[in-house]
Amino acid sequence: MAELDHFDIAIIGGGINGCGIARDAAGRGHRVFLCDKGDLASGTSSASTKLIHGGLRYLEHYEFRLVREALMEREVLWGIAPHIIRPLRFILPHHHGLRPAWMLRLGLFLYDHLGGRRRLPPTRTLRLRDGPSGRLLKPEFTRGFEYSDCRVDDARLVVLNARDAADRGAEIAPRTRCLSAERKAGTWHLMVRHEITGRTRLVTATALVNATGPWVAQVAAAVIRANVTAKVRLVQGSHIVVPRLYDHSSCYIFQNADGRILFVIPYEQDFTLIGTTDQDFDGDPDQVHASAEEIAYLCRSASTYLRKPVTPEMAVWSYSGIRPLFDDGSGDPSAATRDYVLRLDAPEGAPALLSVFGGKITTYRRLAEHALGDLATHLPAATGEQAGWTGRTALPGGDFATDGFDALVSRMSARFPLLPATTLHRLCHAYGTHVPTVLASGDVNTDLGAGLTDAELRYLMSHEWAMTVGDVAWRRSKLGLRLSAAEMDGIGSVMRDIAGTRTKETAHGAPHPGH
Repeated sequence: MAELDHFDIAIIGGGINGCGIARDAAGRGHRVFLCDKGDLASGTSSASTKLIHGGLRYLEHYEFRLVREALMEREVLWGIAPHIIRPLRFILPHHHGLRPAWMLRLGLFLYDHLGGRRRLPPTRTLRLRDGPSGRLLKPEFTRGFEYSDCRVDDARLVVLNARDAADRGAEIAPRTRCLSAERKAGTWHLMVRHEITGRTRLVTATALVNATGPWVAQVAAAVIRANVTAKVRLVQGSHIVVPRLYDHSSCYIFQNADGRILFVIPYEQDFTLIGTTDQDFDGDPDQVHASAEEIAYLCRSASTYLRKPVTPEMAVWSYSGIRPLFDDGSGDPSAATRDYVLRLDAPEGAPALLSVFGGKITTYRRLAEHALGDLATHLPAATGEQAGWTGRTALPGGDFATDGFDALVSRMSARFPLLPATTLHRLCHAYGTHVPTVLASGDVNTDLGAGLTDAELRYLMSHEWAMTVGDVAWRRSKLGLRLSAAEMDGIGSVMRDIAGTRTKETAHGAPHPGH
């Protein structure tokens, strides 16, 4: 039997764009419902290169609006989430025979001045022979440049937007598939089904947002049955993670002979992240994986620069995602625009549909503002925050100064002196000022593996919608890099016990935290 709920906005898609729109809309006072057939950030949003950046190479394609907006957003996002977003210096070696040095200098000058940089350090020229940054490289790379961008825990950025939206009244429903969406009597009628329990609901909404990323065209055709004019181009990007290649904290950006670029990034203390590829994709986005050819390409490209070659056998993990780019007709996938396009379908007397095409994680917040601007005349009057509030209000756990992380760790160390330093450091990066809430959720003395405590696991299940071991090990954290198969099985067993206990408590009327 279906239950009926009415919302101002229903959003299909629990990636960064959908959760960003949900947060902004909920903060403005709208009633919001968001569903996703899988976990939050289970698609493209957790398969990025983990960067908040302007996109230096997009300048070559004259994408000045996109680059400027992204550059301006770097420090905004750093300011609202300093626990999961941190500055990073990028080393760009000059490669004779590729882009000339004057072109690199010009691009970096624009990069420094196009987006109102205030706190991030400026570009400087490097003599690679003279410092630690050059020791990793082959001796022919003697000159380079160093500039600033930021790194991000992409999946946690999604979850924190969802958490804040829920705290402001939104209903967040992961693993809930939208079976159909129809316009009836001036309202959207959505039939949704929970993919674990099989329970169905009828949800109605004044406006509908299709923010399903790689599935946007499929959902438009098969679920909404809407005639959406924009085309989406699916481009696959794959990454590998290898044991740590160097000790310093900077990232490398390498030019490839095919015109693409490659990042080599310090990752999770003991690893190095290498990516990404760019190739058109025409398969099922749910089945995407890094191919042997892509892994070989990444190793070969990195080894062009590195003294010690990277080989496929070194990879301890690989992941792949599908970028749902707006199809601008570019022949080369790497040249296709990363800008976003919003398509509003609002026939006279019918409820509005907004479809989201393209975009990049750095500009998600601005995309959400533009989305709500497009929908403003089709929604009830906002009763909460004004437009732009999301750039001034911290995400959960991010209410401390951008230079205050070390002080936060010191405070938490004094408060929880028995926790290992590595575990506490990881917790501060993941949860910021909410660490005490996390550790108050259960037993802090039970280590389930790699520093994951019973308390943290219970918090993730009750407050961050974690339902499977994969949710915990690969999206809410990256502990999957350190957990053994036996530890993963043990965590799964504990999660089933906790879920079973909560089901019994709910059946007897006990409150269910996090909802």
